[in-house]
Amino acid sequence: MKTIRWGIIGCGDVTEVKSGPGFQRAQHSSLDMVMRRNGPLAEDYARRHNVPRWTTDAEEVIFHPEIDAIYVATPPAYHHLYTLQAAKAGKPVYVEKPMAVSYRQCWEMVHACKEAEVPLFVAYYRRALPRFLKIQELLAAEAIGEVRFVTIKQYQRPRIVPESGELPWRVIPEIAGGGLFMDLASHTLDIFDFLLGPIAAAAGETANLAGLYEPEDTVTASFALRSGVLGTAVWNFCAFADVDVNEIVGSRGKLTFSTFGTEPILVTTDAGTTEVATATPQHIQQPLIQTIVEELNGGKPAPSTGDSAARTNHIMELILRGSAPDSTEN
Repeated sequence: MKTIRWGIIGCGDVTEVKSGPGFQRAQHSSLDMVMRRNGPLAEDYARRHNVPRWTTDAEEVIFHPEIDAIYVATPPAYHHLYTLQAAKAGKPVYVEKPMAVSYRQCWEMVHACKEAEVPLFVAYYRRALPRFLKIQELLAAEAIGEVRFVTIKQYQRPRIVPESGELPWRVIPEIAGGGLFMDLASHTLDIFDFLLGPIAAAAGETANLAGLYEPEDTVTASFALRSGVLGTAVWNFCAFADVDVNEIVGSRGKLTFSTFGTEPILVTTDAGTTEVATATPQHIQQPLIQTIVEELNGGKPAPSTGDSAARTNHIMELILRGSAPDSTEN
């Protein structure tokens, strides 16, 4: 197998533990170049992570002859630009989530990569984690019978207080595409797409109740899977406590699990509740990176693609604009 030589654009916090070391530790993979606009920070990252090259110029990474694939780890506002440049360079690209600031941008990225005949992957890494593969296995084995409906409940204490300084990019719509809903709900909506099939329609309501920043801090939604299964959801980022509970309810039981936690999965039936524990890798993106490397070397397809990630952006867009139900592409 060929060693895939990666270049990172935007070596910020997400790359320190979650992803950067994963490129180095995955089999047949290496991290050979990093870019950050701040030169001293780029140099510091390269030194600490034993990366041989660093730069402040994204195009230098994208068009470097000794870089095989590009990882875009910038805020979402820049995903579209760098993905199109990578496609122009004829290089596979792995983009952080959410995929872009709009559904339209997502499909421009998908189409550019298809025209260039290069694969596009998105960092919905939960699709390759043992936790969610176990849930997939339980569903396939009909541990709870046939799926009847799903619920999502995620709320947390305010973590962003304007008085503490400049607002982070995650709550600046022109950079993030929205507020914390775009950043956090995207993981949950994507994993339901993975576990139960695409979401075919969605509608929602939004509010800004705490007034700590411009975009929404509360979102409710209803949605329908292509299978006909219905779901409801609520996200609130200004509540009194932290809660992260998803339920898949079936004809003979239910699965209860969090999106962001590591506690056991709960399988509840008439016989009682069973806890199912799973391992959590230190570098949480490494399993997905490994599937990408294997696909690039001619193996089976990786589970998180531009097509699947664009669906998630579409559903979030429908929810945020309070749209009537609408069908997604692909």
